[in-house]
Amino acid sequence: MAIEVGAKVEGKVTGITHFGAFVELPEGGTGLVHISEIADNYVKDVNDHLKLGDKVTVKVINVDKDGKIGLSIKQAVDKPVSEQRPDRPAPRGNFGEGRREGGGFGGGGGGFGGRGPGGGGGRPFKSGAGKPAYGKPSFEDKMSKFLKDSEERISSLKKNTEGKRGGRGARRD
Repeated sequence: MAIEVGAKVEGKVTGITHFGAFVELPEGGTGLVHISEIADNYVKDVNDHLKLGDKVTVKVINVDKDGKIGLSIKQAVDKPVSEQRPDRPAPRGNFGEGRREGGGFGGGGGGFGGRGPGGGGGRPFKSGAGKPAYGKPSFEDKMSKFLKDSEERISSLKKNTEGKRGGRGARRD
C-alpha cells in the first residue's frame, strides 16, 4: 500500500535536526516532520518535544514527486470542536468611524503629523463616485486617499528639509 496524503500512520523517530524530525514509516519510507508541525504551540527546540526512538502518530500532509514525504504530528491529533480556533468577528462600522475629528493616531488633537487645521492625521474619509452601496470605501477610494496623503507628507518633508541644507550660519559667497 502506497503512502497517501491525509493518511494517519504510526512511525518511529529516527533523526532529530534543528528544523524538524525524521520519522520512519511502517512501509520502510522516511518522512520529515517540520518543526512548525510538531506542536500547536511554539517549538524552540525539537528535543524538548521528541526523542530518538519515540513512537508517534503522524499525518501525511504531502508527498513530492521526488519521494520526499511531509508529515505533521499536530494535524494527526483530533481536536474537540471547542478547542479549535474560533472565527474572527467581522469588523463593524464604516471606515474611519469612531475617530475624533482632529484626533487620528497621535492621541489628543495633534494627529499623526500635526499638519493642517484640526491636527490632520485623523480626518474622516471622503469618498468619490466609486463608493459601493453598502457604505464602505472601495479599493480605488482607499488608494487615491493614500496617494493624496502620501504626496502631502512628502511635500511637507521637502519644505522642512530644504532650508536645513548647507550647514550652519549664513550663506557664504
